[in-house]
Amino acid sequence: MAGLLRRRLPLLLLLAAGGLRAAERSGGSSSAMEELATEKEAEESHRQDSVSLLTFILLLTLTILTIWLFKHRRVRFLHETGLAMIYGLIVGVILRYGTPSTSGHDKPFSCSQENRPFTTLLVNVSGKFFEYTLKGEISPGKIHNVEQNDMLRKVTFDPEVFFNILLPPIIFHAGYSLKKRHFFRNLGSILAYAFLGTAVSCFIIGNLMYGVVKLMKLVGQLSDKFYYTDCLLFGAIISATDPVTVLAIFNELHADVDLYALLFGESVLNDAVAIVLSSSIVAYQPTGENTHAFDAAAFFKSVGVFLGIFSGSFMMGAVTGVVTALVTKFTKLHCFPLLETALFFLMSWSTFLLAEACGFTGVVAVLFCGITQAHYTYNNLSVESRSRTKQLFEVLHFLAENFIFSYMGLALFTFQKHIFSPVFIIGAFVAIFLGRAAHIYPLSFLLNLGRRHKISWSFQHMMMFSGLRGAMAFALAIRDTATYSHQMMFSTTLLIVFFTVWIVGGGTTPMLSWLNIRVGVDPDQDPPPTNDSFQVLQGDGQDSARRNRTKQESAWLFRLWYSFDHNYLKPILTHSGPPLTTTLPSWCGLIARCLTSPQVYDNQEQLREEDSDFILNDGDLTVTYGDTTITANGSSGPHTATTNLDSRRTKSSSEEALERDLGAADHEVTSRGTRLVFPLEYNA
Repeated sequence: MAGLLRRRLPLLLLLAAGGLRAAERSGGSSSAMEELATEKEAEESHRQDSVSLLTFILLLTLTILTIWLFKHRRVRFLHETGLAMIYGLIVGVILRYGTPSTSGHDKPFSCSQENRPFTTLLVNVSGKFFEYTLKGEISPGKIHNVEQNDMLRKVTFDPEVFFNILLPPIIFHAGYSLKKRHFFRNLGSILAYAFLGTAVSCFIIGNLMYGVVKLMKLVGQLSDKFYYTDCLLFGAIISATDPVTVLAIFNELHADVDLYALLFGESVLNDAVAIVLSSSIVAYQPTGENTHAFDAAAFFKSVGVFLGIFSGSFMMGAVTGVVTALVTKFTKLHCFPLLETALFFLMSWSTFLLAEACGFTGVVAVLFCGITQAHYTYNNLSVESRSRTKQLFEVLHFLAENFIFSYMGLALFTFQKHIFSPVFIIGAFVAIFLGRAAHIYPLSFLLNLGRRHKISWSFQHMMMFSGLRGAMAFALAIRDTATYSHQMMFSTTLLIVFFTVWIVGGGTTPMLSWLNIRVGVDPDQDPPPTNDSFQVLQGDGQDSARRNRTKQESAWLFRLWYSFDHNYLKPILTHSGPPLTTTLPSWCGLIARCLTSPQVYDNQEQLREEDSDFILNDGDLTVTYGDTTITANGSSGPHTATTNLDSRRTKSSSEEALERDLGAADHEVTSRGTRLVFPLEYNA
């Protein structure tokens, strides 16, 4: 028996080895099949990503072509943003109801021993570990309605995409393209509308919506928690106005420049205030068991958070702009326009990300970075870079804004967590109307008490009508949709944006006509004065001229700051302005010579900055008085008196240069025997 086993043992070992090899071949074949399936899934995912991006590109292309057709036909009842939303709606319907499900149903696993969700999970499946990331909370009633269409999942973007990629060029362009002349002329009113008005609107809407929530709870239409702080957060989100449609029509029709400045300035700063206000409300955490009750200490802490975030973001944006100005001034980057433009672009965009990384608000930082770049850095750029930066951010702003509005239309059908409540939606529309009214009319009454040039009733009605909601409200609402209350707020915000863009935006032109607001005015020029707003006196004139209209009309806050900026900041940060050797004390001579650019001494037109559209130019002065026409550069004739503003003549001192830049103590412009006497008109 033992000999038999000894003789058959090699055969048994051979058979066992063959079995092991067969098992290895079977296991290897199974592993190869799994790898092949994984590669196919990756390839399919890549294809779906390409299709989703191609969908948005085609949407933008179709929007651009339709915009051209509308401009060619002079169609104004529908703006490009409303058009982008319509195309997004159409594509959303097709994706929702025209594409089949492409994946199997997910199987829920129970983790009852855990008391909080994890951002990343590692799941062991038959000895292999797979990584899963958190997508958000799903209500128990919708556990079996999770979206199974991979295509719809692909076209649903992470909210951070809007904040980190799409919002920065929109906000930066608003600051970089700011019309400073009209903005600073109405700076006091703009600040009042943006800061005080937004806070008033937020609290009125929040309190009214809290009443609506109580009503919903009373009638049994509230299925989950909805706190008072959630209502205030909704008030902050929906207070962010974005009258892009109205402003585009104003620009096309050349509506009144002061009305344009008030609306544009309010919308620019209003977005910044709304996002900081929403962050402050989120930071409101009372002590004690009830974390949603009113607490004075928590309230003042939120106020401190608001002031800290806003001031910190403002400083970060301004400092980044100043650093960029210094780099472009003290280097030879202007010899390489491509590098100069690339550095300008990266420094501007990094401001947003730097502020967010430091715990501040990138929207505020990039807004004031744009204003600082336009005021300082723009003067140091080469001619090619000036044109490139203007066009680059204009294109990025156009594409990003239309992309967001296209996505809004798409999200109405592709977003998985919509909660539509008729009572909440109707209450929101009523609250927005009342909040806007309490924002515009009382503030306008108070501002008119200190304004020489009053905000007329027609302007107030138009500002009341123009309170559209847009990209910022949508981005703030979609950023957090984890809870029941936030999902309802997002769905309502989406409907409000649709209504205001389509209905209110489409009614802008008839409203301008009904309110008899002037159109056909060049937005870069002041309207001609009336006959009683100035005097024409004949007499012996002088060769010097003093341009003072901006000093008379600008807000007092700007006039206080301008002297310091003109004498010190502009010479340090740019190639323009008076030499520091004439403005700094004599003992600072070495520092003054080091910081003053050589171009300042060679530039015979140092005060004629190309970006200073808040300074009155020679060609801006063209008025008619009776039979006498007064122009800044026209020829003299029997019925024409010509003022030749000799602004190219340089002064020996910075005070005289500043007087010529903004005006002297006596508010006159004299030249060649003709003297124009302008009255003082101080706007808030």
